[in-house]
Amino acid sequence: MRVRPKFEAALEAARQIKAHAPHCRVIFTVYEMKRLGRDSAELTALADHLTAHGIALEMLAGPLTGIYDPTGTGRVLFAFFAAMAETERENIREATLEGLNAAARKGNHGGRPPVITDDMLHTVLRRRANGESLEDIRLDLIIPTGKRKGRNPSLASIYRALNEHEKRQAHPEAAGQAHTDFATLHPSTGHD
Repeated sequence: MRVRPKFEAALEAARQIKAHAPHCRVIFTVYEMKRLGRDSAELTALADHLTAHGIALEMLAGPLTGIYDPTGTGRVLFAFFAAMAETERENIREATLEGLNAAARKGNHGGRPPVITDDMLHTVLRRRANGESLEDIRLDLIIPTGKRKGRNPSLASIYRALNEHEKRQAHPEAAGQAHTDFATLHPSTGHD
């Protein structure tokens, strides 16, 4: 089960209020059911826990807006919508993984764009071969995208790009094997 300190603190506060004022109605409010738990078992267990402590559950949005009635039809509807929330979460997860795999097959592996582009690396290699210092070269390079767009890259970024370039040059078979291994692990399924 996930560690949710704020949720646990809110739950403890509701239990404490109910314990100190048992005659008062205590309502535990969540935005929607799927924010309460990840799967139907967790949702049902939390709803039962609240009911056992005399605390009402209220949902502000979703299919069961209002205060949850743990008896009769309310319990059946809660179980149904808890199962639907779990199914929806699983479908979103599967669609996300499928999208990431499709992007990876096209060569997009997510993450930040590289600070040092291939053109910039070519410039660094050419000018360095002519004897220029990396500091002088760095001042003429401009980052084309990302949050540092329009600024000069750091020396660390240049050194990192040079190091990766040297590894690719020294071990071209390793880079080729890595691409082959990736293609084997992530075969194209035709869902592009």
